[in-house]
Amino acid sequence: MKKAFTLIELLVVIAIIGILASMVLVGLNGTRAKARDAERKSDLRQLKAALELYYADQNPNTYKAQATAVTASSTTMGLDENYIKNVPTDPSGTKPYLYQTDADGKNYAIFAGLENTKDADVKAAGTNPAIGSRPTDSAYNYFVEND
Repeated sequence: MKKAFTLIELLVVIAIIGILASMVLVGLNGTRAKARDAERKSDLRQLKAALELYYADQNPNTYKAQATAVTASSTTMGLDENYIKNVPTDPSGTKPYLYQTDADGKNYAIFAGLENTKDADVKAAGTNPAIGSRPTDSAYNYFVEND
């Protein structure tokens, strides 16, 4: 007599494999979000370094003034290839980084939205950067500013 798997046994094994695969994929999504958040933080640190170089070269020392938050780009921040080759963009492409200064261009903030809202670096909604205001979109929950 030959021993073989029955159809029901095969279906049970396939169902178990499917359940395990879906659990692995769900776990990977959180890891991917954390990786994108790490890239966002790194991008903002690069932009901060470029802005500090720009500031040091200006006479008098100021950042390029933007009274309201605008999409962070080389033109809105006054940066050229001497300061940063390419202005980084959000890894998911859904929410661009925002740049804003105070009225006299002495303080700035660059905003991003972290996906992991439990991240230790997420800023509380009431936190105000040196510029005194924030984007109205609450998804911008992380920022860097001048020292």
